[in-house]
Amino acid sequence: MKHNGLDHFAIAVKDTEAALKIWRDTMGFPLLYSEVVNDGAVRLTHLDLGNTQLQLVEPLVEGHPLHQWIADHGGAGLHHVCLNVDDVEASMKDSPVPTAPAPHQGTKGKKAVFLDAQSTAGCLWELTGK
Repeated sequence: MKHNGLDHFAIAVKDTEAALKIWRDTMGFPLLYSEVVNDGAVRLTHLDLGNTQLQLVEPLVEGHPLHQWIADHGGAGLHHVCLNVDDVEASMKDSPVPTAPAPHQGTKGKKAVFLDAQSTAGCLWELTGK
């Protein structure tokens, strides 16, 4: 599958401000931006790691699947790894493993889609691009 390298890795968090105390304040990773996407369902906060970004993913609406994911994993944790691609929809067609049926809204107006974790040894991968 053609890609342009690592875009980000994401940590699911209960509270972005609490997570920033670790990643920004203690670890010293500069905050790049934070935005609410998917009709107010999720806050995505990006920190600069130099050669890639750390994305904090906070569910904002009751019943969002990330709440259950956080509960199932005993709290915050590594949620997914994301590759940058030129064209998400073309990459969906060319993917060697199944993808979600449709892209979702990523950061900065980009499209994103998850690969089927059962096809990637239980690791959740995402593709993002235009």
